[in-house]
Amino acid sequence: MTIDLPGLSARIGDLLTAYAIPSAAIGVLREGELTEFAVGVKNVVTGEPATADTVYQCGSMTKTWTALAFLQLVDEGAVDLDTPVRTYLPGFAVADPEVSATVTPRHLLQHTNGIEEAYGDPGEDDDVYERMVDAIADAPQVFPLGHTHGYSAALGYAVLARILEVHDGKRWDDVMRDRVFGPLGLTGTGSRREQVDESRAATGHLTVSLTEDPIVTPVDYLPRAFGPGGNVTSTVREVLAMAHVILTEGLAPTGKRILSAERVREMKESRVPVPDPYMFGPEWALGLIVCDWHGQTVYASDGSTIGQNSRLRILPEADTAIVLLTNGGPRESFYRKAFTEILADLGLPGVPDLPAPDPALILDPTRYAGVYERPGARFEVTAEDGRLHLTLGIDPMQAEFLGKPDRVTYELLAVSETHFLMPPTDELEDTQTVAIYDFASGTGRAQYLHTNCRVHPRVE
Repeated sequence: MTIDLPGLSARIGDLLTAYAIPSAAIGVLREGELTEFAVGVKNVVTGEPATADTVYQCGSMTKTWTALAFLQLVDEGAVDLDTPVRTYLPGFAVADPEVSATVTPRHLLQHTNGIEEAYGDPGEDDDVYERMVDAIADAPQVFPLGHTHGYSAALGYAVLARILEVHDGKRWDDVMRDRVFGPLGLTGTGSRREQVDESRAATGHLTVSLTEDPIVTPVDYLPRAFGPGGNVTSTVREVLAMAHVILTEGLAPTGKRILSAERVREMKESRVPVPDPYMFGPEWALGLIVCDWHGQTVYASDGSTIGQNSRLRILPEADTAIVLLTNGGPRESFYRKAFTEILADLGLPGVPDLPAPDPALILDPTRYAGVYERPGARFEVTAEDGRLHLTLGIDPMQAEFLGKPDRVTYELLAVSETHFLMPPTDELEDTQTVAIYDFASGTGRAQYLHTNCRVHPRVE
């Protein structure tokens, strides 16, 4: 089925206006054929139009790129996913001696290692990932090894990058160039800000209100510590080259083999459950999120920086991949509407809606009430007249910059005994989903709160 480019561009343009997002670049790979286009501007100050060749920041989609490189080591027999990290990094240690000795690359790829991201400030030099690994000798456990899923924004994939560095004898950025970007034939994709052609780069933006123009982000790029987990920049065409590897079980668009078919299958099929299954997907594989769209398995890779966002969906049953890159947001409702427009043109079902609350559920609020906390994030769940509320503490500097209060209270609407919807409190937010789960024997109280893929343990 042919995409109606003029009509689709107009509809995406209307959505950009409604959500105050400056631009979107979209690419569709369908049965080996590529369609790409862009709508909007790269920078609201200059007004320069975005094109399909515009370079955007991919954020945590980077983790899929890093996973491809790491799985090449597995193909080569140089590492085993279930052999302790300490085998490859002999000095590796965290606060828990058992975790130090037994955490594996699979735990890191699937975000089940539970190690707190207590790596301090490792700087911006070439030894950044070595310094991160050295700095976590006293890092505590957020949860026991393998006990649950809890997203690691930077640390887990930095450890994987350090294994790559030690094996290949070069820095992670060079490993990615030599193992992934070069073999895929990519010319607009890089892992460091110095590699970005600024004449092609989108500028990130933040939305203050839907009635005002977006403002240029105060943070141009994430720190280098986020590199293996968040610093790749790319174009829609080149993101789809990576998706092509997954769709074809290991082949670049040129026909060059990047991974073995066996390794790509393991990448998709080695999974752990995600406590909050609704916002992104019910399972996490090796560098990929696993979604269920109306009974069809779809693989996802998402990312955000401070002002730019990426969304990739791979639909193997339809031999299709779709990527959306923006320089504003993030808004999950924008992505859902934009993808549903694209899917409709392809004759495919749209993105599933969030579940509806169940008004018949009668819950004991005392099982959920309490404080759930990690460094930089604090959630207070309270009960009043049998209803649950969640109060989120926001970084005061961020709140001041965006003109928001530093504490926001939401109502929690039960979907099940462990899952809740969190309706927005202002026009810039979407409905979020929350899991409150793992009820301790004896007290019967939930031990963890999981939202936006992050896990937060109960604190007394």
